[in-house]
Amino acid sequence: MDVQVSALGAVIALSVAIILILKKVTPAYGMIAGALIGGLAGGVNIADTVNLMIEGAKGIIPAVLRIVAAGVLAGVLIESGAAAVIAETIVKKLGETRALLALAIAAMILTAVGVFIDVAVITAAPIALAIARRAGISKMAILLAMIGGGKAGNIMSPNPNAIAASDAFKVPLTSVMAAGIIPAIFGVAVTYFMAKKLVKKGSAVEVQDVQIHNGGKLPSFLPALAGPLVTILLLALRPLFNISIDPMIALPIGGIAGAIVMGKARKINEYAVSGLGKMTGVAIMLLGTGTLAGIIANSGLKDVLIDGLNAVGLPGYVLAPVSGIFMSAATASTTAGTAVASQVFSSSILGMGVSAIAGAAMIHAGATVLDHLPHGSFFHATGGSVRMEMKERLKLIPYETLVGLTLVIISTLIYGVFHIFG
Repeated sequence: MDVQVSALGAVIALSVAIILILKKVTPAYGMIAGALIGGLAGGVNIADTVNLMIEGAKGIIPAVLRIVAAGVLAGVLIESGAAAVIAETIVKKLGETRALLALAIAAMILTAVGVFIDVAVITAAPIALAIARRAGISKMAILLAMIGGGKAGNIMSPNPNAIAASDAFKVPLTSVMAAGIIPAIFGVAVTYFMAKKLVKKGSAVEVQDVQIHNGGKLPSFLPALAGPLVTILLLALRPLFNISIDPMIALPIGGIAGAIVMGKARKINEYAVSGLGKMTGVAIMLLGTGTLAGIIANSGLKDVLIDGLNAVGLPGYVLAPVSGIFMSAATASTTAGTAVASQVFSSSILGMGVSAIAGAAMIHAGATVLDHLPHGSFFHATGGSVRMEMKERLKLIPYETLVGLTLVIISTLIYGVFHIFG
């Protein structure tokens, strides 16, 4: 479509979306409204603006379908208690003396096997609170450990953000997941170092904060891992044997296999319904994200960013991490930030000679830097999981940002500066 929105129009689109989300408007509606207003303000008539929005939403549909399919695995992991078992086993094995490291690793593994980062933190929070109460560790320390571990796991997981990057750059999902492994190791190390510094800072865990699990019989550890392992094995068939199993197939098969191994075959439909409910909000948000991406992709904003990078002498590959950071700040979401940045900037990044996997990896890591800002749900969900006051939760933002910056710096060094795997 040969219609161009002005750079100012794109900025207005983003600004309106942010303001509406801050005003507690549902993110999908906030982004649709921002896209519409930005297109009109950018000099495009209403019919063409709507067409740009629809084209943008069309581009995100493959990712939406895969995310809906991922609901089966997510539902099985969460509703069967498998996610809680994985987290609790890791913490027990590492022991209370290394509690913060155990919590970071537990959150990392939960997100790495396909649990949403906020759900991973909420799942691990009761265990974290019980340990923190006994060991005298502050809420800030345990929450940072879980968030940092979750961010690390998020860039090597089959979660919606990785699916969005995979689809936009047309690279295998397993490649995007593998690209996050080395940055994730550094991210966990930095998380643990900072969390140790916060052990006595902030509020302590009180008796009433500690919750007791009353959810019935839980599966054992190895059966709990069955679903994620089957999923990863199916996805790995492409790089190993050139047998392509789409995530839309691999993710639900993994969930079904996990339920069967855990002896929960009769509950597969119940788990799938629950998982679909958890994915519906993300899928709808991504359609709204697509409308916003349609406006930005057909605007002069890309050129402004590229010209700005050239003006300060930065290499072209920096566009990937910068766009991920910029869009995660605008949307306060790893998924939406990755989706918008990938949809809008992928062609420009590839045109600069950056490989598809490098571009996807750097955008994906960049989207973890500011996804925890207060206009997003992650900020509030994670604070609520440990019953933290708003003022204290705000104090954690600089530490979370440093974890995200660690991930993006290591990713950029690997895929941009040194082109190790690019």
